[in-house]
Amino acid sequence: MPSLEVEDLVVRLGTTTAVNGASLSVEAGEVVALLGPNGAGKTTTVRALIGERRPARGRVRVLGLDPEADHGELVRRVGVMPQGGGVYPGIRALEVLRLFAAYYDGADEPDALLARVGLADRAPATWRTLSGGEQQRLSLALALVGRPEVALLDEPTAGVDVAGRAVVREVVAELRSRGVAVLVTTHELDDAERMADRIVILDRGAVVADGTPTELRTGGAEGIRFAAPAGLDVAALGAHLGAAVREVGHGEYAVDAAPTPATVARLTAWLADRDLPLGDLRAGRARLEDVFLRLTGEGHR
Repeated sequence: MPSLEVEDLVVRLGTTTAVNGASLSVEAGEVVALLGPNGAGKTTTVRALIGERRPARGRVRVLGLDPEADHGELVRRVGVMPQGGGVYPGIRALEVLRLFAAYYDGADEPDALLARVGLADRAPATWRTLSGGEQQRLSLALALVGRPEVALLDEPTAGVDVAGRAVVREVVAELRSRGVAVLVTTHELDDAERMADRIVILDRGAVVADGTPTELRTGGAEGIRFAAPAGLDVAALGAHLGAAVREVGHGEYAVDAAPTPATVARLTAWLADRDLPLGDLRAGRARLEDVFLRLTGEGHR
């Protein structure tokens, strides 16, 4: 049985349907990234998983428990990192971590956990004096101090610098190795690819894709993308290549042809004959960003 199950979930916020028939699951020791544009229903799904949003339809189970009926038991076994810390601004970093640890039997050691998220030297700092990225890392530590079996992390790398994001990814990998089921919502596609075993993409409250990063990229249309000066004669280039060429963005082009070495060679030769620069040549599998934009229609909104 999966550690986390969502089946045909519908959640309404007033007259708005925030989640519209979504289904997903996360196994123990698996990291799943939940992606989607703003308003796609990611945070609402997380709130339904912790009993903060009542489903209008569908079934939600976490560790086999109903988030509403079994809330008291569930909170001891699930770690939640919400958007926005919700921490008293005058409390010190180590102080709040020790406070949270006192709520659990067998909690993680606060000093060691603070060091693990890279904040050992900020132990005496108050919440209000921490940077946004430091607050995010402390929020992650607070979610994990009870050694949860399921971790629900809502935008854990938002506002976090490069070094801090690496720390977050390492901590998530450690959770996987301990057998924790991890659901991460994020807008950071690079983080999703690096962290997740599977990626679920939501759009308008519905699941539009579910698979490994490799499966999603392979499922996208193959072809050739390249950057060059804007306004190329795409008709002439298409005739040269024997395939349609489109300018899909300012100075960004797509060739609707298999990315064979011969086609790539003809493309580069055509540009060289005209003394035109070539930049950002991509051939083969689609980027996750391209797949995301295609599935959610973000590029056309």
